[in-house]
Amino acid sequence: MNVFLDTNIFLSFYHLTNDDLEELRKLKVMLEKQKVTLFLPAQTIDEYWRNRENKIAAALKSLKDQNLKLQFPVLCKDYKEYDNLRELQKELGKQHSSLISKIAADIEHNSLKADTVIAELFAKATRVDTSQDIVEGARLRMSVGNPPGKDGSLGDAVNWESLLAAVPDEEDLYLIADDRDYFSVLNESKPKEFLVREWDTKKHAKIFFYRRLAPFFSDHYPDIKLASELEKEMAVQQLVASGNFMTTHSAISKLSGFENFSESQAHEIADAALLNSQVNWILSDDDVQEFMAKFISEYKNKLDPETYEKLASEVKENEPEPVDEDIPF
Repeated sequence: MNVFLDTNIFLSFYHLTNDDLEELRKLKVMLEKQKVTLFLPAQTIDEYWRNRENKIAAALKSLKDQNLKLQFPVLCKDYKEYDNLRELQKELGKQHSSLISKIAADIEHNSLKADTVIAELFAKATRVDTSQDIVEGARLRMSVGNPPGKDGSLGDAVNWESLLAAVPDEEDLYLIADDRDYFSVLNESKPKEFLVREWDTKKHAKIFFYRRLAPFFSDHYPDIKLASELEKEMAVQQLVASGNFMTTHSAISKLSGFENFSESQAHEIADAALLNSQVNWILSDDDVQEFMAKFISEYKNKLDPETYEKLASEVKENEPEPVDEDIPF
């Protein structure tokens, strides 16, 4: 799955957005599990660093400018609630000042939570350097009036030419951008028709468009709310699809670190042990045996009776023979 995040998506995590950092953490998990390739043009990196300070400054100004002072008419002073509110107002002011100071320190050291997650994404992404051919392609695009791009600015055109150059032919693109240069004027939830046609003509593939990360994950992992849950789901799917013993051992190792499998995940794990020969053949291996024995004990109530009985029987049959310590060696 080839993904591109426009610069404004990264920058939105410093300002007002309906997404939260958990969406970026989910993307990080998908990169680590090699479920997506995040294409990162050098132009996007430059745009991010050019605009990061402005976004943070605007967000910080909004926080500082909030009016925390309540105005009390004289008639309020005869009520006990007045004194309570005054004390609360003082504490609110202290906490507000403390919050601003801590944020300012993190900004100075590039250690905001968003900084950390975005840096990890940049490190794991597939970078696309800006070549002379890409720049010339962007200039030609702008000179003839083809999107994306604004008059006098090559940025979006360079990003698009970078994607055309880097994404393999016959592979779809998941484009995530909240920018009028990319979405249709007829339907803002769809990409510009010109870009769809161009991708189809040049890459022989499709574009799937989102204006935010949350709808992207909602489409592909509708039941996953946290990055840790996404990591768990991918470990389950690794076991289900295991095609060799090494992959099975790797999946079991990952699954052993998780708890609270959902009912559907419990059934997928059970089915993998019963139906996937690569898993079933090594039920007697120590790590697989230990995991499955614990699994059937903890998830009996989440499995249907027939599946539970079959799995319990298989695990029992594959238990290692006990060692008789009285036998001399």
